[in-house]
Amino acid sequence: MIEITETEALNRVAAYCAASEHCRAEIAEKLQRWGIAYDVIDRILKRLEEEKYIDEERFCRAFVRDKYRFAKWGKVKIGQALQLKKISSSVYYSYLNDIDEEEYLSILRDLLISKRKSIHAENDFELNGKLMRFALSRGFEMKDIRRCIDISDENESSE
Repeated sequence: MIEITETEALNRVAAYCAASEHCRAEIAEKLQRWGIAYDVIDRILKRLEEEKYIDEERFCRAFVRDKYRFAKWGKVKIGQALQLKKISSSVYYSYLNDIDEEEYLSILRDLLISKRKSIHAENDFELNGKLMRFALSRGFEMKDIRRCIDISDENESSE
């Protein structure tokens, strides 16, 4: 294994962080895989934070926005993913609450409508159960799922 100096490691992860948003835990894990000592990792992380290469709040804002808009994840799944990245709920909670509710419900509605086309069910009860499980697996809350399933049922019967 090739030894990497502290300066080389700092330069590499700084370039990595400049290319896209990363959290402290991701960078620490990368440095550990490179075989960097823990005290050196701490110094590098401190420097990256001081120079704003790493910013947990900025990371959370981008992560939340990208996951619900592009990956179509619900708030529960986004929160769990952020916890896995060792980000405190006090940091990400406000960003989850800042999600525009209409846009969020619209994403869920579109997911349910699209999923409904591929589900085979004997009756509405079975269909709604499958849709609920699907939406729960995507990280949406039951209160939001119920609102969207009720709306999509009304749309179907009015056509």
